[in-house]
Amino acid sequence: MLVQLAPSILQAFILPASPGAAALHGFILALGLILPLGVQNVFIFQQGALQRSFRKALPAVLTAAVCDTLLIGLAVTGMSLAVLNNGWLETLLMAAGSIFLLYMGISLWRRQPNSAFGEAAVYSGRRQIAFAASVSLLNPHAILDTIGVIGGASLQYAGTNRLAFALSCIVVSWVWFAALALTGRLAGRWDHSGRLTRLLNKASAVIVAAIGLGLLYTAVSRLF
Repeated sequence: MLVQLAPSILQAFILPASPGAAALHGFILALGLILPLGVQNVFIFQQGALQRSFRKALPAVLTAAVCDTLLIGLAVTGMSLAVLNNGWLETLLMAAGSIFLLYMGISLWRRQPNSAFGEAAVYSGRRQIAFAASVSLLNPHAILDTIGVIGGASLQYAGTNRLAFALSCIVVSWVWFAALALTGRLAGRWDHSGRLTRLLNKASAVIVAAIGLGLLYTAVSRLF
């Protein structure tokens, strides 16, 4: 909450209304939203650690960044507000997302690679794209954060200031995902026993399944 309020305080009391102030607002706000550990972040880090090179993890990095860019663009232009105005659509989104996340959580938990870079642990480029797109576009938390926080904050800007705000949020996403995969790659280089692979799979499974159960509970609660 403090991270979300700080940019508004800076803009209101310290910085004049300008593209620079809007960009700073977007930078701090986007950073505050993207830092918490979630399905998307865990997957990007995992692929960075498990792929044989950073280049082979690029499908996941680029897909996540492009999806974030799309969501931010929709939020800033106001088109995605339709989701918040349709309660049934939001519930359906949560239900579908929860089923997908629970399935992926079970799959990750059962995966048992034979080595640090076993084939079972490494996603192909197409599978990286499919999974990264799914956890980005079918993740209600990510969508609602983008719509409710970034979309809402952008309403105070217009013209060049709004563009600067949006571009700053987008840059944060691209840099963050690349840095996350690189960090995972550095960690993966020191793993020769397969322990990191198994740990990442188990941790990813728990996080993904927990988020899925939370979404399922919320979706069911809305129906009764």
